[in-house]
Amino acid sequence: QVQLVESGGGLVQPGGSLRLSCAASGFTFSSYTMNWYRQAPGKERELVAGITSVGGSTNYADSMKGRFTISRDNAKNTVYLQMNSLKPEDTAVYYCNAVRMMFGRNYWGQGTQVTVSS
Repeated sequence: QVQLVESGGGLVQPGGSLRLSCAASGFTFSSYTMNWYRQAPGKERELVAGITSVGGSTNYADSMKGRFTISRDNAKNTVYLQMNSLKPEDTAVYYCNAVRMMFGRNYWGQGTQVTVSS
């Protein structure tokens, strides 16, 4: 059974930091590109950051560059999102996503709420 379980969300003040984790199970984690998406109320889900399975190349949405860092630990089947200098507009539900396009595999976690407010 495929599972992606996010954790680490919560309430943080503007300028603060949070580290999200996504623990994966039920599939070959190291073979999948891992992504973080987010969805704010009334807005579409958007890509935050991604990291490839081989080589660990990363990509970020422009508004996250320099503030967010995605990383993965294949030994722990976990992907992380370090978020610094958080802004109120970063408030959203953050979702973990696993993709293996060659085989048409696309898995989602249940999401974790991040609220940036004073």
